[in-house]
Amino acid sequence: MSASSDARPTIGLIGLGIMGRPMARNLLKAGYQLVVHNRSRGPVDELAGEGAAAAGSAREVAERAEVTITMLPDSPDVEAVLTGPDGVFAGAREGRIVIDMSTISPTVTQRLVEQGRERGLRMLDAPVSGGDKGAIAGTLSIMVGGDAAVFEECRPIFEAMGKTIVHVGPNGAGQTVKACNQIVVALAYEAISEALVLGARAGVDPAKIIQVLNGGLAATRVMELRGQTMVEHNFAPGFKIKLHHKDLGIALETGQAYGVPLPATALVDQMMVALRAAGREDLDHSALLTYIEDLAHWQIGDAAS
Repeated sequence: MSASSDARPTIGLIGLGIMGRPMARNLLKAGYQLVVHNRSRGPVDELAGEGAAAAGSAREVAERAEVTITMLPDSPDVEAVLTGPDGVFAGAREGRIVIDMSTISPTVTQRLVEQGRERGLRMLDAPVSGGDKGAIAGTLSIMVGGDAAVFEECRPIFEAMGKTIVHVGPNGAGQTVKACNQIVVALAYEAISEALVLGARAGVDPAKIIQVLNGGLAATRVMELRGQTMVEHNFAPGFKIKLHHKDLGIALETGQAYGVPLPATALVDQMMVALRAAGREDLDHSALLTYIEDLAHWQIGDAAS
């Protein structure tokens, strides 16, 4: 792949979950040749029916693609897919690009970048924000760490999937900024939950609360996208509690490494521990609302009864 070349590179995408699948579709819509692989075969066959090429392993993806993207749940998954005997590093030729768009530990990112460099690979960490809705619409916020020249080379690829695309610094910086993002999103959900339960318990229509708050200083993108579904108790996962809990663990670990106290983050982290213990880990992270409802012994739907 060359920055001066007019030919679009073949892209490999590994991980076709809630986020990866719509991201793959947007790459296809943008005209890229795409090779895909996933642990379960169903999403691979689905995308193959839409024009992607199916691969039987991560290694095969890397052998066939000039740019390989991973979109996986956690640090161990990324490590296994990149460094395993049938992984990306085993298949990628020198000079090719590997972009990890998962949300993982900055420390693990740095380790993987070093291993990639030893093989002559160019690496970017490019986690995303925007949830499934942003992935479907192609409006993700993408925070990229790595060499600036490699970032510019890959900018058209990112533009096929996102709207706000920022090079935030060297390798690892993308994952650090994502940890910051996840702190703000978690605390926003907690604050919205408290407001909805308080207002509903006092007899106010929770939908009206969302309407008013979205028109003032309290407005957030979180409330814009999920406020109404919270009112409806629709917690179909766009991003699961267990994954956000994992991300808060990364944020707390990073805070400890740099000597930055994160007291409110630690509190919401423990709320998510409780939600997971209650069997709600696969619900959308907006189901943090149910934790506050449990404390109040009151559901916002009870306001109408």
